[in-house]
Amino acid sequence: MPRISPTNIRILSLVVLLLLWQIAALIANSRVLPTPSHVLATLWYELYEGELLYHLAITLTRVAISFICAMLIGTAVGILMGNRRLWDQLLDTLLVLGLNIPALVTIILCYIWFGLGEVAAILAVTLNKIPTVITIIREGSRAIDKELMQVAMVYRLSPSDTFRKVYLPQLYPYIFAAGRNGLSLIWKIVLVVELIGRSNGVGFQLSTFFQFFDISSILAYTIAFAMVVLSLEALLVRPLETRLNRWRYDNS
Repeated sequence: MPRISPTNIRILSLVVLLLLWQIAALIANSRVLPTPSHVLATLWYELYEGELLYHLAITLTRVAISFICAMLIGTAVGILMGNRRLWDQLLDTLLVLGLNIPALVTIILCYIWFGLGEVAAILAVTLNKIPTVITIIREGSRAIDKELMQVAMVYRLSPSDTFRKVYLPQLYPYIFAAGRNGLSLIWKIVLVVELIGRSNGVGFQLSTFFQFFDISSILAYTIAFAMVVLSLEALLVRPLETRLNRWRYDNS
């Protein structure tokens, strides 16, 4: 039996999903569940008019800024807590609080304290994601192979070389895990931020469509955003992860 490639399997799963969607829409025969062709027609119309691209670009900008800030801060603090017991004990309670405070509470407080502006929106999203990044990176720091670090000391590598060539490569799987988790969470929080307090972006558009019960437009915007995320995963994240983790596979 010929082996099916992972790419073909992913394509097949999407085709099956579309078929099930089409069948369910035909059975329901209701405007609250439009057919895939109707949603795609709406998607094309929104692209042609330019509204979708405008709002999608704004949302992706907020996602990118929040993601970069959360990853940089979360990774730095996670490494610190994973390697320094005192800092781990001092920040652990704050970390638990950060993990359990609802995102909606943080968003509302940021809007009240800093106003309905971009700074408050970006800050709210970043604060919601940082604790998760810290948790994953802290566990990765604790799992670092101490023997490899001792080898680096024996060969008298500089601190910067030890970090870049010995420490950081062992942390890559955890960084990518935090990145994937962060990307999937951040764009959802951004939509809530836009729905509550912004006058543009995908979240704002979804709230408008909801008021008119425009299910086709809601699904069209959702599909557009999902296509962007899947493209980033396939064209950037997965190839980069494979390249940076190649040393693990070569030594296995």
